[in-house]
Amino acid sequence: MSLTERKPAGDTAKEDFGALKVVPVRHPWRWAAVVATAVLVAQFAHGLATNPGWEWEVFAEFFTADVILKAVWITLQLTFYGTALGFALGIVIAFMRLSASPFLRAVAFGYIWAFRSIPLIVQLLFWFNLAYLYKELRFGIPFGPGFFSFDTMGLVGAMSAAVLGLALHQAAYAAEIVRAGVLSVDSGQLEAAAALGIPRLRQIRRIVLPQAMRSILPNAANEIISLFKGTSIVSVMAIGELFYQVQVIYGRNGRVVPLLMVATAWYVLLTSALSVLQHYVERHFSKGASR
Repeated sequence: MSLTERKPAGDTAKEDFGALKVVPVRHPWRWAAVVATAVLVAQFAHGLATNPGWEWEVFAEFFTADVILKAVWITLQLTFYGTALGFALGIVIAFMRLSASPFLRAVAFGYIWAFRSIPLIVQLLFWFNLAYLYKELRFGIPFGPGFFSFDTMGLVGAMSAAVLGLALHQAAYAAEIVRAGVLSVDSGQLEAAAALGIPRLRQIRRIVLPQAMRSILPNAANEIISLFKGTSIVSVMAIGELFYQVQVIYGRNGRVVPLLMVATAWYVLLTSALSVLQHYVERHFSKGASR
């Protein structure tokens, strides 16, 4: 009777795995999708470069024209004022919704419900025609005599009505963004701050808002970019922003496509700049956060 030497199980496993041939997984459909997409992109780029209908010489002529640059400046002003006033009011409305007072919560909810329900163009036209309802605005004792007044027609012009409409519309969305960010902060931190005797306002300013900004910023940036593009709707009020001026120019010379490309290029350029700014602001407020 002969005895055979048995090899340890580990050595056998090593030999077996070493003899295997490793074959990478093939993805034929993925490569087919890549090729098809590359062909479509190349065709689109070729059409942009060779199709005379784009009239790139007209595009180059008007892209940096004085009237276009002034229109871009007006668009940026509308975006800035609408964002600043909208988010300032939105923060107030957000904390009204978080208030312990049922009345304040109801008023804040009613504001958000109304301004999110009414189309922006209707709001703009309403504020533009405010003088039809109120000839003058008086300041004084409520339901009593007024001390001084302003003529509504001279006070609320086209630009003022546009800023007012954009800001009030933006405030409804900003309030929900801020409220969601505040609710994302752990309530235990507020309890700890209250136990340490930190005043309520300082709790919000130094503890809640810095942490809530991580949740607020991405949605807020989307709203600002949407507002920037949405300023084109004020063209119904004959305000000389970017889209309105483009319409005026191609209405005179008939070069519709290159002028629309001028507006498109400026919107893309400035939206990209806002996106870069968003990246750095988010990085600032995400310091110390684990991702």
